[in-house]
Amino acid sequence: MLSRLARRGVSPLARSMATQARGLPALLEKKPGDVVITFAKRTAMARARKGQLKDIPVDELMQALIKATLEQTKLDPGKLEDICVGTCHPPSPTYVSRAAALAAGIPADVPVSAVNRLCGSGLQAIRIIASAIQAGDMSFGMAIGAESMSQNPRPTPEIVPPVDANPRAHDCVQPMGWTSEMVAQTYKVPRQKQDEYALISHTRAEKATKTGIFADEIIPVELRGAVVSVDDTIRPGTTLEGLSKLKPSFPDWGDSSTTAGNASGLGDGAALCILTTRERAEKEGLNILGKYVTSTFVGVEPKYMGIAPVAAVSKVLAQAGLSKEDVDVYEINEAFASQFAYCVEQLQIPIEKINPNGGSIALTHPLGMTGVRQVVTGLAELRRRGGSILCTSMCIGSGMGGAGIFVNEAH
Repeated sequence: MLSRLARRGVSPLARSMATQARGLPALLEKKPGDVVITFAKRTAMARARKGQLKDIPVDELMQALIKATLEQTKLDPGKLEDICVGTCHPPSPTYVSRAAALAAGIPADVPVSAVNRLCGSGLQAIRIIASAIQAGDMSFGMAIGAESMSQNPRPTPEIVPPVDANPRAHDCVQPMGWTSEMVAQTYKVPRQKQDEYALISHTRAEKATKTGIFADEIIPVELRGAVVSVDDTIRPGTTLEGLSKLKPSFPDWGDSSTTAGNASGLGDGAALCILTTRERAEKEGLNILGKYVTSTFVGVEPKYMGIAPVAAVSKVLAQAGLSKEDVDVYEINEAFASQFAYCVEQLQIPIEKINPNGGSIALTHPLGMTGVRQVVTGLAELRRRGGSILCTSMCIGSGMGGAGIFVNEAH
């Protein structure tokens, strides 16, 4: 314990001051108290119930990811001071997360927690570790986002009649497909526009896969004697005509414009980031990939859950003192093309900057994984582009949204 305290180095006040820097020039400065990311990788993703991970429980998946990370980084796991796992639907998530860490070689004196903020769980895990480092409570931690929607599909939320009598409470537990149709109907997002945005995602992801771009962010993991290293979720040859022929997924709701081709798929996967202070990373000779700047979560009307990235992105940019133009790459989750199209057009961000290698419509959306996966994917793209600023965002079930700002330092 004393050795860990000695390794923390920079005072909490200095770290706090580092996080208060606002504006692009200030965010690009490098200070000892910065919270930096020294490792960021993800597993390959898989289609739920049909793909390469359909029989792999989330604890087995996490064990493989942590083990592969320790082998690749040569990290002494005893240096970790905390691990936070963002995951949504496995029973007893802290138990299975702790068990996975121990089985992967994490010492017994390294604590583990699990957090569930639905689609924002991964970003929440990053925020928890980063905030603890900023506060001076620790200086070295791991954030994981993981989900097996094959093994643990979304359970139907249950609320008692007196709670359900409140219209907003009623809306916040409705199926996500219903919220997609409500956004499409209320904000006039027609089926053709949804299919056009979906085609962009499919086309970009197919190109990225064919050119090997995702290999930069995927860490191969061994599971039951097989090495998993390539996403099995991409649908090559997708066309606008093909998308237009798909049947509605939710024919009883709204305009019935959501389909299997213009909505994110159910999927399995996990992603991981290691965070520490700049001072400690430099002292220990760790490669710095990026910097965590700030993050935020917002609430919106539950009925229109999908529009939340508009508020979340606007708020996080204001927190960081950035303009929309200061951001080089946006990773905005494509839960549904209805909400994604609305958010892109309301934010007035060039589509060239958003999900340049496709998003969840093409890649899939393992709920707890996405918030970490976006950081892994976004930082990898910034390295290729030589860009600096990443903004991630997602809508979150029940009527919430999240967003984060990160700086690429691996030019």
